[in-house]
Amino acid sequence: MRHEYRPPQRRSRLTRRGRLALFLGTLLALGAAVLIPMLRGGDVPETPRRLTIPEGWRAPQVYAAIDHELKLPPGSTKTAVATAGLALPAEAKGNPEGFLFPATYPVTSKSTPATLLAHMVRTANRKLATRAVADGGKAHGMTPYQTATLASIIEAEVDGRADMGKVARVVHNRLAKSMPLQMDSTINYALNRSTLDTKLSDTRIDSPFNSYERQGLPPTPIDSPGLEAMAAAVAPTHGDWLFFVTVEPGDTRFSATYEEHKKHVAEFNRIHASKGSRTGQAGPPGK
Repeated sequence: MRHEYRPPQRRSRLTRRGRLALFLGTLLALGAAVLIPMLRGGDVPETPRRLTIPEGWRAPQVYAAIDHELKLPPGSTKTAVATAGLALPAEAKGNPEGFLFPATYPVTSKSTPATLLAHMVRTANRKLATRAVADGGKAHGMTPYQTATLASIIEAEVDGRADMGKVARVVHNRLAKSMPLQMDSTINYALNRSTLDTKLSDTRIDSPFNSYERQGLPPTPIDSPGLEAMAAAVAPTHGDWLFFVTVEPGDTRFSATYEEHKKHVAEFNRIHASKGSRTGQAGPPGK
């Protein structure tokens, strides 16, 4: 067989400069492949918004705030409670009232009512488990749920944080004497309102939250207490007070006897009558 003669072909070889150009081109191509998804926002961290829950808010107020922040139809968060799998005490029977801890929470595009509620409940459980609160509760024979309930009354009743320990003492003293708590805040919770004026007819309503007629703590917390109220609930100020009334903002008066308390209530009534408001009642120890 004849073979056609072909001259040997020279293999092309990159120069040093050519090899460098090829290497840089490869790097640029890889960089562009990584950069494109970044420019599309795939790996850019999201800046969270903030949702602040103040001390003393009731559960419906928290639900409404979450609905508003997440731009959901009203009632969405309340509905989500049933399926959120919240880490509540058995005593709560699925009701998160008192365990939606007041704080500021991050909100992102991935936040849902369930995730926010779960964060709040976890925070409340963590605060109730702090050594001072947990040990103080045990010393008074209270479960964490009872501590949250008592703290919620303190949160609702105080005019200023300096009075938290004294209000807690009034509650403890009344419980020790098997006296009804007679707190206006529990009446307000039953009637879904907030007011300083409690009428005699209000104290006769048929409700488990009527602390004028029923002894002991109410069946559930009545708001979201903060850590200071929890601490006061388990470490009340020493004293023999059984009554208190906030005569004016910043002027809460505590009494050991009913006779002394009636004088303070009369002062409350006089001041509020002069301002054109309805008169208060001479019996309650609360506001």
